[in-house]
Amino acid sequence: MPANSAQGVSNHLAGPRLYLDALTTDDGAAVAAWHRDGMFLRHLDADPATPPAADALTAGWTTLKTSGGFPFAVRTQGEEPRLVGIVALDEVLWAQRGGWLAMEISPTEWGQGFGREALGLLMRFAFDEVNLRRLSLTVFAYNTRAIRLYEGMGFVREGTFREFLVRDGQPHDMLLYGLLEREWRAGRHE
Repeated sequence: MPANSAQGVSNHLAGPRLYLDALTTDDGAAVAAWHRDGMFLRHLDADPATPPAADALTAGWTTLKTSGGFPFAVRTQGEEPRLVGIVALDEVLWAQRGGWLAMEISPTEWGQGFGREALGLLMRFAFDEVNLRRLSLTVFAYNTRAIRLYEGMGFVREGTFREFLVRDGQPHDMLLYGLLEREWRAGRHE
């Protein structure tokens, strides 16, 4: 996928190593494999960590898209692109120009900077293409890797859902983060 078009307009869905693409039914099996990793699932949501079937995942992507969300596959650039993650913009409040971000990076790809690049592409899409003015996300307090990423990208901690979930008999907080378009444009995300 080229980084720039012939007219000199930036391809807002492509970065140096990754690009955002449509999710396909073929992606379901790969993502289902990630969901067999219990630690991965425990970072994803507060539901009990049980792996879903591939068809349930693809049905969820279809539902998200038909309800006005924007789910994307995150693929590597090159001759043989590979799926390394999923990002999504959902729960968009059009009148308020705000939306929620979600991200999954394959556990086999952690630590390579793919999360940072994928999140940056999704933020650029949200602010430049969809014209939002605010992005929100939540993260569990024990997911320190994700918290470092979000704060490094300019997200500001705005609240705490105290003892939101219990894992291994211990209560954990869920943190609320937000980023305003003007903060992002001012370079706070760098």
